[in-house]
Amino acid sequence: MSRGQTDVISFDPSSGGLPGLFRERVRRSPHGAAYRQYDDSERRWRTVNWSQAYEAVVRWQQALRDEGLQRGDRVAVMLPNCCEWIYFDQAALGLGLVVVPLYFNDRAENVRYILEQTDSRIFLIADGTQWAALTESLADLEGLKKVVCVKAADIAGERVIPLRDWLSAAAADAQMEVVVERPDELATIVYTSGTVGRPKGVMLSHRNVLSNALACLEYYKIYPDDLFLSFLPLSHMLERTVGCYLPMMAGAEVAFARSIPQLAEDLVTISPTIFVSVPRIYERIYGKIHAQLAERSVLARGLFRAAVAGAPVRHYDGYD
Repeated sequence: MSRGQTDVISFDPSSGGLPGLFRERVRRSPHGAAYRQYDDSERRWRTVNWSQAYEAVVRWQQALRDEGLQRGDRVAVMLPNCCEWIYFDQAALGLGLVVVPLYFNDRAENVRYILEQTDSRIFLIADGTQWAALTESLADLEGLKKVVCVKAADIAGERVIPLRDWLSAAAADAQMEVVVERPDELATIVYTSGTVGRPKGVMLSHRNVLSNALACLEYYKIYPDDLFLSFLPLSHMLERTVGCYLPMMAGAEVAFARSIPQLAEDLVTISPTIFVSVPRIYERIYGKIHAQLAERSVLARGLFRAAVAGAPVRHYDGYD
């Protein structure tokens, strides 16, 4: 598809909500690039197309189905931005489960409070270090059925299991299940930061999230060859909407930044066409540039100011 064409999936109440959006994107763009993630073991970036992401979601769905969960049950995720976050999200939503995202570096007492209040049954975490920090707080949490650990291969416990042992080998002809019937069904419960008092859960439907993403695309043009760099936490709705579901609607690729300290290097390596951030990050970039500029010659500073003054600004003002 050429740069001049968009491929936006409009919100359709009969589309199966958020997992229906994912399934439709797979149908439209099976071989298109979906996600890019750094492989620590191979020390390189790996790209996953939509068809490969679909196959992964089918496996994750089978593992969730084997837990005997019922529609409306809560499942929680506490990962940095990564492909596994997306697979878990789509697999759970397709089965009618409610996803509860937690901030990756949240305090143990907040984690317990959120898991207990939502009665989350499955909890997806990153590694053994994270589990060690949470074990004491979650030890007597009765509602929690299983903790799945993505990276730890040798972790063991009464309820904790490595991801590779938890994932089922789905049949070759298995299909993704989407049981969402109405767009107003509950999709996710997102918690505030809890800086004043306890964190508070916000209940969002499939329609809430889809309509916000579509509203963005009605104003900004996003193309299938656009590339997002995702670094704001997917546990917050800004990144989850604009950095996950919006590119899914448009068929664009998302690369997951390795970490905040490595963000500058990832920006150079990935060269994203779209970078969604908050003012504080831009302030840091601005401050670093000007601190380095202050050490340069008068000529270098003059050339920089001239370049900034003459640089074209890409401004979106709609689809015309």
